[in-house]
Amino acid sequence: MSDPTEAVRRELVAEINLVPGSREALEAQHGQVWSTDEMSEEFEAIGFMAPLIVVRRRSDGRKGSLFFQHSPRFYFNFQPH
Repeated sequence: MSDPTEAVRRELVAEINLVPGSREALEAQHGQVWSTDEMSEEFEAIGFMAPLIVVRRRSDGRKGSLFFQHSPRFYFNFQPH
């Protein structure tokens, strides 16, 4: 099975994880940042393909996506769908 997004996602994963950002650096660049526990409290994870995760915001049911970096694991840049 061919994934037409694989090349782009691999590039994004490499870019995001090249120099993993601290929470403060990610907040300065992207606004709100969530740890895994914080993300789980605010969102329901629906599915993921690194470096993206599709979520549903618990407060209003709005679907969207977040980027994430691997280590330290932080989620950022919520984009509603």
